[in-house]
Amino acid sequence: MIAAALPLADEKNPWLAAEVRFDNAAEKLKLDDGTRKVLKSPAREITVNIPVEMDDGRLEVFTGYRVQHSIARGPGKGGIRYAPDVSLDEVRALASWMTWKCAVVNIPFGGAKGGVICNPSILSNRELERLTRRYTAGIIEMIGPERDIPAPDVNTNEQVMAWIMDTYAMHVGHATTAVVTGKPMELGGSRGRREATGRGCMIVTLEALKKFGLKPEETRVVIQGFGNVGGMAARLMAARGFKIIAIVEYNGAVHNPHGLDIEALMEHRADTGFITGFVGGEDIDKNEAMFLDCDVLIPAATENQITSENAEKLRCRILCEGANGPTTAIADVILAEKKIFVIPDILANAGGVTVSYFEWVQDRQGFFWNEDLVNTRLEEIMVGSFEAVTAYGEKHRVDNRTAAYMLALDRVASAMRLRGLYA
Repeated sequence: MIAAALPLADEKNPWLAAEVRFDNAAEKLKLDDGTRKVLKSPAREITVNIPVEMDDGRLEVFTGYRVQHSIARGPGKGGIRYAPDVSLDEVRALASWMTWKCAVVNIPFGGAKGGVICNPSILSNRELERLTRRYTAGIIEMIGPERDIPAPDVNTNEQVMAWIMDTYAMHVGHATTAVVTGKPMELGGSRGRREATGRGCMIVTLEALKKFGLKPEETRVVIQGFGNVGGMAARLMAARGFKIIAIVEYNGAVHNPHGLDIEALMEHRADTGFITGFVGGEDIDKNEAMFLDCDVLIPAATENQITSENAEKLRCRILCEGANGPTTAIADVILAEKKIFVIPDILANAGGVTVSYFEWVQDRQGFFWNEDLVNTRLEEIMVGSFEAVTAYGEKHRVDNRTAAYMLALDRVASAMRLRGLYA
């Protein structure tokens, strides 16, 4: 188990947390110092200043990043997020997690990530388009179907991917659908992509239930986040028979011990903009909802939600990490002491990148699959990866997160050794 080697003051720095987990797995694998240095360091990173003409004629300059952590196993793969708190350390950490995530599910991608410091909620659609196109132009030497394939992330969507694809096409002189994933269906997107991350969370949770002898209809679930990941997970799990007893959002939480009607709650949120005030549930304190007694907790919002300050209060049996980095490295120690079964983020939310891989394959083939085939192949990969991680953990007597990191590092290090060092 990870020692609490990270100073408390740095607990919420995602890059430092990623380093602690990396070092823990590398030590157990007995990786040599040289391999550790290569695998820990980002292969390439770029910072771009993005001038944008605003609707009122002003010029603003935004800062954007793209980090390629590793391309040992294939082209970089990772989303682009737009948020006021984006930082280079955050993007580095997310890129490294993408490396390990792709390796855990054994798809032929490396890890990358991008971000722009902005508040998209106060930008018009035209300003977002100009920002996106100029950012794309700034990183265009890094991206491409065989170099680095962006995707949607926090505050980006299919439309943003369409703008990136079009900007890239204007530079190279021809349409290249495989340069991004998470695109609109009309531009080469894949069936099942929108639901993929939430579906992946459901699949690995179903596998975890087998270890506890639980059935979905007996399982109480709390979900933090009601966006693409949390909302889709809630919808799919409710349809499968899970009892979703609480949904937690940034602006409130709603609870029903007998299970929420997720479809009705989605309609209520669409009509009012809030999940609170829902007739099928009771409003509760959003800061306490995560600590309800439940069988499964799915944090599906942002990083650093479970920390040394609140991990002791968790009352779940299974923690399925739908978000990237929702648990700090120091909190891992507490979860282990509480014997909470953790399905780590680099496994739990890998459904999205898996179907992104399917989309990339379909674009390159020019042959598209039906949704049943997409979902069947996703389930095969997620179930196989869950079994590989838990078997690795049992064999090496480590927790699931350490097992996932060890398995991923082993695969990436093996690829690196086989390729050799170009000099």
